[in-house]
Amino acid sequence: MLVIFIRTIIMYLLVLLVIRLMGKAELSNMSPFQMVVVFMIAELAAIPIESTDASLEIGVLSIATLTLLQILISFISLKSEKFKHFINGKPSILIDEGKINYKELKKLRITINDLMEQLRLGNSPSISEVEYAIMESNGDLSIIQRADSKPLTPKDMLKPVDREIMPIVLISDGNVYNENIIRCGWNEKQLTEELNRHDIFDVSKVFLAFSDGASQLHIYMKEADGKFAVEV
Repeated sequence: MLVIFIRTIIMYLLVLLVIRLMGKAELSNMSPFQMVVVFMIAELAAIPIESTDASLEIGVLSIATLTLLQILISFISLKSEKFKHFINGKPSILIDEGKINYKELKKLRITINDLMEQLRLGNSPSISEVEYAIMESNGDLSIIQRADSKPLTPKDMLKPVDREIMPIVLISDGNVYNENIIRCGWNEKQLTEELNRHDIFDVSKVFLAFSDGASQLHIYMKEADGKFAVEV
C-alpha cells in the first residue's frame, strides 16, 4: 500500500511538471497530435500506479521522452509552416465571401446541417449573414459576419457599410506566404517596397505582417528585448 502511495505521488508530480512544460497555449487549443501525446502520458503514468511489478524508472523515462518529443516538434513547428501543417493540419475555409465551399465540406466530412449547427452556436444562425467561416486546425469554427449583419455601434453611424474582408497574414516570424500575397491583391514587389519604406530590408526579421479589411499593410517587429512585437 505504501509503495502505491509513493508511486502515485511521484507520477502526479511528474505529470504536473510535464503539463507545465507543454505550455498554456498548447493545452487550450490542442491539435490531434497534442491530444495523442496527452493520452499517452496519462496511460504511461497509470501503468506504474496500477501494477507494482511495472518499473517506475521506465515509466518516468517514457514520459520524459514524450515530453521532449512534444517540445521539439513544437519548436520545429514555429520555424516551419509546412511542418506545422503536416503535423497539425491547416485551417479550412468553409464559407468564402458568403459562398459555401462544398468541396472543403466534403473533404472534412461535414454536412450542411453540421455547419449550420456550428453557426448557430457561434450566434450566426443564418448562412446569409456570414462572410467567412473557417474551421481552425484545432476543430473550432471561426465566424466573420457580413459588415451589414453586425450589431450597430456608434462608430458605424458615421461611415457607410463596406464589404467585410478577412485579414490575411503575409509574413509570420520571417516566413513569407506567397499564396496569401496573391489572395489579398498584393504582389511580392509591392510588399518589398512597402517593407523598404519602413526601412525593413530583411524579411526574416519581420515578426508579423498582415493586410486588413481595407488592404492596409500592418507590420510588427520584435523589440530589442524580444518580449514584445510592436507595429511600425
